[in-house]
Parts: sequence; C-alpha cells; structure tokens
Amino acid sequence: MGSCDPVLLACLATVLLPLLAFALIMIFTWRRPNLSLAISLTASTIPVIIAWTLFFKLDVSKPIIYNFDWLVSETVKVPFGFLLDPTSMVMLVIVATISWLVQIYSIGYMSGDPGFGRFYADLSLFALAMLTLVISSGLLQLYIAWELVGLASYLLIGFWYEKFSASEAGKKAFVVTRFGDIGFFMGLVFLTLFYGSLDIASVNSAAVAKSMPPWLITTSALLIFCGIMGKSAQFPIHVWLPDAMEGPTPVSALLHSATMVAAGVFLLTRIFPFFAASATAMTVVLCISTITLILSSTVGMVATDIKQVWAYSTVSQLGFMAMGLAASGLAAGTLFPGYYHLTTHAAFKALLFLCSGVFIHHFGTNDFFTMATNGGRKLYIPMVTITIASLALAGIFPFSGFFSKEAILGALAQLDNKMWLILGLFGAFLTAYYSFRVIFVMLFPKPGAYGKVPGHVEEEAHSHGGHGHDEGHGVPWVMSFPLLVLAFFTCILGFCQEYLQKFLLGEAHPHHIEYTLLFSAVGCALGGIALAWYDWGRKDAKCVGFISKFPALQNFFIQKWYMDHFWRWFLNTFIYGTFSRIFTYNDRRVVDGGVDAVAFSTIGSGRLLSFLQTAFVQLNMLFMVLVLAGVGLYLLMGR
Repeated sequence: MGSCDPVLLACLATVLLPLLAFALIMIFTWRRPNLSLAISLTASTIPVIIAWTLFFKLDVSKPIIYNFDWLVSETVKVPFGFLLDPTSMVMLVIVATISWLVQIYSIGYMSGDPGFGRFYADLSLFALAMLTLVISSGLLQLYIAWELVGLASYLLIGFWYEKFSASEAGKKAFVVTRFGDIGFFMGLVFLTLFYGSLDIASVNSAAVAKSMPPWLITTSALLIFCGIMGKSAQFPIHVWLPDAMEGPTPVSALLHSATMVAAGVFLLTRIFPFFAASATAMTVVLCISTITLILSSTVGMVATDIKQVWAYSTVSQLGFMAMGLAASGLAAGTLFPGYYHLTTHAAFKALLFLCSGVFIHHFGTNDFFTMATNGGRKLYIPMVTITIASLALAGIFPFSGFFSKEAILGALAQLDNKMWLILGLFGAFLTAYYSFRVIFVMLFPKPGAYGKVPGHVEEEAHSHGGHGHDEGHGVPWVMSFPLLVLAFFTCILGFCQEYLQKFLLGEAHPHHIEYTLLFSAVGCALGGIALAWYDWGRKDAKCVGFISKFPALQNFFIQKWYMDHFWRWFLNTFIYGTFSRIFTYNDRRVVDGGVDAVAFSTIGSGRLLSFLQTAFVQLNMLFMVLVLAGVGLYLLMGR
C-alpha cells in the first residue's frame, strides 16, 4: 500500500513518537523535569488517541498487514512491518492506555525525585518496545521488541540504582529472563531453518493447514514457550518478579502487572493457532501454568509487603490465563477465555498497584499492617478503589474478574480430566483469601495484634508530607484520576464480554450458563473471603492466618517453596562450579596459553637467530661457505 496510507502513518506515529521522546529527553532535556514531562506525556497521549480511534473506526475482521522485506535469501524471508487484527488491537489499546495513565500518576508519585527526567525517558522507551511488540508482523521483529522490553524493565526496576537491593533486582530480572529468551531464539532458528518464514500470519496459517511437520511445531512451540515462561514469570523461572517490586510503584503497575509480564501471554495468544496445532505443547503449557497458579497463590497468603502480595497475584493470574488458553487449545476451543482475562486483569491489577502506591507514598512503608495501624482506611479514594479491584481479582459479581474467570473455568470444565478444573477452583479460593487478607487488615486494623505475623516488624510509618496531599482524601488529583479511570474499566469490562467476543472472534458464541460450575466458582470465592474475614477481619480475629496451624507448611510458603534457594544452588553448582570453571580453565590454559606460546616461540626463535649476526666478517663468511657446501652436497646426492 502507498506510503500515505493513514493507517500505516498511524502505526508509524504510534511507535516512533515514544522513540523520539526517549531520544530528546536522554540527549537534551533530562535535567529539566517539566520539559521532559511535557515531551513524554505528549508522546504517550497521541498513541492513546490513535489506538482508541483505530479500535472503534478500523475494520480488522480481515487482518491488515503492512510487510516490508527486511532480510531475504533464496530460502528465507524475514519481514518487518505491522499486523493489525482483533488480537493486536485489543492489546494496543491496553498498552497505550495504561502507559498513559501511569505517566499521569507518576507526576505525583515521582515529584521531586532527582531522576525525574530519566524516569520519563525510561517510560518512553518501555512504551516504544511494548507498542512495537504488539503490532509486529514478524516474529523476529517481535523478538527484538521483546528484548527491548527486557532492557526497559532492567532500567526501570533498577531506577533507584543507589539502593543496592534495587540494583540487584534489576540485574536479577535481566539475567533470569535471558534463560527463557535463549529458548525463544532457538525456536525462531528452528522455524527459520525448517520452514523458511517468520511471518506471524504465515506461521499460523501453515500450522492450521498442517503444512508444517508436527515435530517442528512441537519443538518450536516448546522452545518459544521458554521465552513466555521467562517474560510472564511462569514456574520455575518466576523468581525475578517479586524482587522486581524494588522499582518505583508506577513501574510495578506498568511493567509487572498489566503489560510487560502480560507480553508472554500475549505472544501465546498471538500465535495461538500454531500452539494449538500441538497437543503436546498445550499439555506442557497447562501443567506449567497450573503449578504457577498454585505456587504463587500460596506464597501470596503469607507475604507482608503489599506489592509482593500483588506481584504473586500477578504470577498466579498469568498462570490462570495460560491455563485458559491451553484448555481452549486442547478442547479445540477459542482463545477468548484466556485473552479476555488478560484484558480485565490489565485494569484491575494496574489499579491494585497504583492504589498501593498511594499508600506507600503517603506512609513511607510497603508493610500493609503498618499502613493499617496508621490510618490507611482514611485515604478514601484508594481504599474504595483497591477494594473494587480486589473484588474483581477474587471473581465477585458484577466486577470484571467474575466474568473472565468464569469463562476460563468453563474452558477447564471442557477437558476430560477434571483435575484441572479442581485446581483452577482451588486457585480461585486462594486468590480470594489473600486478596481480602489485605483488604480486611486495611479496613479493620487491630493495633498491637500483628506481632506474631511472620515477616512483619512493628514500625512507625511516616507520611510523605509536602507532596501536595489534598485535605479531603490525602491524594493528589494526578494520582486519583488514574485510579478512578481504572476503577471505571474494572466495573464495566465484565458487561462488554459479548462485544469483545464478537470483536475478537467475528461472532458472539452463545453462552450457556452451567449453574453447577457457576455456584462452585462463586462458592470458592466467597469461601476464601469468609475465611479471610475469620482470620483477619472479625473483632476477635487472631490475625495469624489458618496456615499458622501447619508451621512446616507455613515456613515452606514463606520461603517461597525454596525456589530462590534452588536457583542459588543451581548457579553455584552448575553455572559457577562447572561451566564457569571449565570456561575459565579454557580461557587461561588454551586461549591465553596459545597466545603466550606464540609469543614465547617468537622471542625464542629471535634469540637463536640473533647468534647468526655477530658482526665478525670471518664468521659470516664461514656460515656462507657452510650453506653453499650443504646445497652442493644436496644436489650431488640428488643425482
């Protein structure tokens, strides 16, 4: 299509404006906070307008593809371009909107920070990477954006690099996710060598038409899923995500709740027909995601850092989304349940983190027990909105999470093995419990009753005075506005289910209510809330949690299933103790030894030859005679 195509220009503007903002801020304006803010906010506002305009005005029932040949050979063609279809359009709106809201929120949260300009430059870099990833037409282009997201994540997690724990968390996130990305890249290599194209539409079509060998689909899908495991924090390489909460809270909302970690699930959705063509790959996805759901839910039950509770909640919900997609693939269903939950989760999880940021900003602590005892419930707007988000997370009607969770449980119910459904319901029960553990502690504080809570240390929190708190509710308007917008989406997205299904699939499938499943799901959610009330909310609550009756199990959860210990042992034993030792020996003895041997031989031969030049004419003449005699003798012998 022509270069003046308005849709193509819109796509270019969406990805180039954040790039321009990043470059301008880092080169010219990073020491001028207000100008940096104006540049970054402008570069994020225009993509929001473009995304919503395309969403409502553009007909993407037939995918719109702009492809330009990037790398071409006799057997391989790698495109660079844009792919606009229902899947990419929904994610484009999510990323653009939440990036914009986080930038507004950060005006209040990061006010006065010496790195204010650098922070907005990093946000622009992140927006560039995520927006490019979402609308990429080829897997290699998507992979480049994927790695750029990892770079932006590293910069934002370690933004307060003077703080050792933040610096270490940034490095941990960057290194751990590389384990998965190696597998992702190898999957692309397999597709390139044995199929010859990395075009997303072509790969999906070939898998559906069964024109690709089954072994290639399974092998490539499993390798690509390694990258999904890293980015979406699936077991066993999920250990980086909780530590990533060391970054500023807006970073937690942007990168590690609604968009960045959801990129893995988005990739699974993006090439869902390819994955669905392999029952083996779908089974592996289902197993890994189920373990992730249960592991993270149990750890969330005992965490005392409010951001870590929501971080493990994110991990569990990403596992829940992947379960929905895998169940749909195995049952020959649609991608809708898992992707619908990604959509609703984006709103209420970003809301949970941003509300938590208000409390952290106001009280100067991440410990929600301390927030509660110092009057957290008096911050009315964040308290109301965090409760709305928790109701959605727990799956309570009429909030959005109820509808999307019920859709996933319906997909799990279609599987022959009902164990998956039971585990999904158990995960829903645990989710409701740990969500309302936070809410009941905040709403019904019991000063002096939290001394026996493992991990909690009694402390005096302090308010961040001088940050422009409003007298009425203690929250600057730039921080309240995103909360209200996200709360609005949390309340209405559930009622958009039929519209979104029609948008994504081209038609709205009739929804048959299975009352047994519905009552089971609601019963699990209400049961979790009731147990949380009994343990933490009621007047005579002991405030230790039911899990305290099983000390060994409680400690197992507090230690995060010893996954950090496992990775430390693995690194020390295999990476440092084996591979690093072998490579070090090779570097010192073989590489350095070879170079040293050449040098020593050169020096030695030079010294030997130096004896031939003595400056005595007699010796030189004798040497010449001997050489000529040797040559003559050789010639005579040859005859």
